[in-house]
Amino acid sequence: MKTILTYGIILAVLTGILKFVEYRFLVRDLSTAFYVGTVAAFFTVLGIWMGLKLTTKKEGIQTSSTATNTTFPQLDVDAALQNSGLSKREHEVLTLMAQGHSNQEIADELCLSLNTVKTHSSNLFIKLDVKRRTQAVQRAKEMGIIA
Repeated sequence: MKTILTYGIILAVLTGILKFVEYRFLVRDLSTAFYVGTVAAFFTVLGIWMGLKLTTKKEGIQTSSTATNTTFPQLDVDAALQNSGLSKREHEVLTLMAQGHSNQEIADELCLSLNTVKTHSSNLFIKLDVKRRTQAVQRAKEMGIIA
């Protein structure tokens, strides 16, 4: 908001200065096209500068995918996985589901295609006898598969 307000004030001041100069000194020497071109060139450069300033990302901000820890806790997972019939990869998908990741985020994190993640999710739902992700996470916690 501050940037937009500053931009508007600069526009008003420059327009006022140009009008003052036009009426005071250059009314007979220069045409209106010169004034219009000068204002257009200035605001084109100013607009490009402000656009770059507003769209450039700040350094030091971490996204959720880089801030998450991808190490999986080793409870008694091996025994629980044997009992449930889940594969290691399905366990990884389930753990990321429990952390709240979307299918696309899981695919990016595990270097899989989106369709592969969907297939693993479907297999999880069948093996855990659930219909939704939240139910799968709850059932896995009850079975001791995830923390």
